[in-house]
Amino acid sequence: MQKKLINILSVTALLFFFSCSKQLDTQPTQSIDETIALQTSKDVEVALVGAYSDLGASAFYGGNIFVCADLLGDYNELNWSGTYQGMTQIKNKDIPVDNGFVSDSWLAGYRAINDVNNVLSAIDVVTDDKKDKVQGEAKFIRGAVYFDLVRLFAKAWNDGDPGSNPGVPIVLTPTRDITAESQVARSSVAAVYQQAISDLQDAESLLPEENGFFATKIAAAAMLARVYLQQGDYTNAADAANRAITMAEENGYALASSYYDEFPYVSPPAPQSNSSEDIFAMQVTTSSGANDFQTYYSADGRGDITIEDAHFALYEPNDDRLSIFYSISGSSYAGKFENVYGNVRIIRLAEMYLIRAEANFRLGTSVGAAPVDDINTIRTRVLLDPLDEESLTLDAILHERKLELAFEGFTLHDAKRLEQNIGPYSWNDPKLIYPIPQREIRVNANLTQNEGYE
Repeated sequence: MQKKLINILSVTALLFFFSCSKQLDTQPTQSIDETIALQTSKDVEVALVGAYSDLGASAFYGGNIFVCADLLGDYNELNWSGTYQGMTQIKNKDIPVDNGFVSDSWLAGYRAINDVNNVLSAIDVVTDDKKDKVQGEAKFIRGAVYFDLVRLFAKAWNDGDPGSNPGVPIVLTPTRDITAESQVARSSVAAVYQQAISDLQDAESLLPEENGFFATKIAAAAMLARVYLQQGDYTNAADAANRAITMAEENGYALASSYYDEFPYVSPPAPQSNSSEDIFAMQVTTSSGANDFQTYYSADGRGDITIEDAHFALYEPNDDRLSIFYSISGSSYAGKFENVYGNVRIIRLAEMYLIRAEANFRLGTSVGAAPVDDINTIRTRVLLDPLDEESLTLDAILHERKLELAFEGFTLHDAKRLEQNIGPYSWNDPKLIYPIPQREIRVNANLTQNEGYE
């Protein structure tokens, strides 16, 4: 018997709690009360670790949503030769409503959200010295997930009226009754963005600047900068990016000395710590975590994605970023993702310089730094001559962004916000939006399907 979306997710969350709580080994039951599942501060902290684990699942921040977004947003710079039919459909912009990769991303996102909702529902049992940090991390995860879900499963912010365009369901309370029927309708695009922003703002106010490899105040500001940029809210984007850069630099973050050093090859493959440039990354070890960038982009993985000449033609001849690519048997590979145990980089400091530069340039401001200085920070790292202020253009900034962040999941979303067509596809073509998974439509009468899908 099929369950509703939230019920499917709550089963997973409950099973996790069963394995972690000392008092859940006596009564099989269909409904678990939160006072049993999350009795102590330690219970809640363990549940939060579970939320990170679900966030980093292969279908979500383990890389797949970024790889698929690049395939969907590509026309002639990537070649897909893999045998997975679902990813072939995504690359071909011909996605059926039962595409397994799409369904798995939806479920992974809502599983992480349900984990977080469980944590937040029990926040009062967390000790005072940890409460702000736990709440901040939970809200960072939820805000980030809602942002990425709405970007994939709904129209872009600038495509029509975000106040009326359907986004994704907003669920802010946990479901613990395994048999309950949950019929959650889609909130508007604007409402989902506002929820993401609200969560991330709360996270920034609650989190510390230093928190190991978990979410920090810096990561929350950086994710906010990304959200604001996607909306075209350049004032807030510049401010948030500047906050992230300022805090990062004060805490010892810096661009890696070379582009290669940010994406090193390790032989034999081995887990690595975050680099000085990694503001937030999903951790991968020999026993846990997933890195689908390595799976699909590396010749040491499946090697299903190779790079076409059209991409190489975009670089200046002496651009050091070219050195990271490599060829085997006539096929070219990205080279960024060679370590099977490499952490999945979600936010890099370089992105913040690019956001601040673009937002400041559009506004004619210099919040934190002049746009040309931020762009030259990126360019000089890859051994390119600095630009002068008079010759700097918006196209030059966007071009630098494209090359610096190539194959890290930005292609589709940048095309949409910049209203750039993808080959013969208009930037707002319904084929560039994921369908709501068929199985969710079948079990939830309040879920409407996206335009162009049946």
